[in-house]
Amino acid sequence: MMDRAQKHGATPPESLRGRVGGPAHGAGGAEPGAERLEIDAAFARAVDAIAHDPAFAEVEIVSSAAHRHGRTTALHVMLDREGGVDVKSCERIAAHINDALEDYPDLYTLEVESAGLDRPLVKPGDYERFSGREVKIVTTLAIGNAKTHRGRLDGVRGSTVILSRAGGELPIPLAVIKSANLEYDVRADLQRAKNREKNR
Repeated sequence: MMDRAQKHGATPPESLRGRVGGPAHGAGGAEPGAERLEIDAAFARAVDAIAHDPAFAEVEIVSSAAHRHGRTTALHVMLDREGGVDVKSCERIAAHINDALEDYPDLYTLEVESAGLDRPLVKPGDYERFSGREVKIVTTLAIGNAKTHRGRLDGVRGSTVILSRAGGELPIPLAVIKSANLEYDVRADLQRAKNREKNR
């Protein structure tokens, strides 16, 4: 029986970081690189299964990634949920992934966390979904003599994101966006909460 250690803690409240590890070995003397590919693929399958599992319908997988650090693979999952992600949600996702990886002897760490109030926009559909919200977009090329742009998101036209600012619309090609995230507005968030209560 393989000796596996697990440690869970919540830092900050909406995040959960899990540490899971075991002896680093592979069946039949597999090379470390092959082991990594196996656990990467298993992790991807586990995340995809969560995204299509009705039991996790209220949770959105914003992003996931696997990175090699020496003999350990660092696994990361970012979540979002209407009303915010709590520690219990992170624990459920972490437990599901740990169970899916139970038969893999590779050393790995698992971090499951909330996207937070400044949630990143990672898919083209995010720019339509969060239309009307205040955002910050960083581009790889200067547009209007700047690489950092703030304003109200007005969706997508073709392959171009439309940002509304005091000086008018700023079109930003998706291909040059390095990163993008929501900018938290307390008053707007309170208004959205009130609207949700009215619609219940």
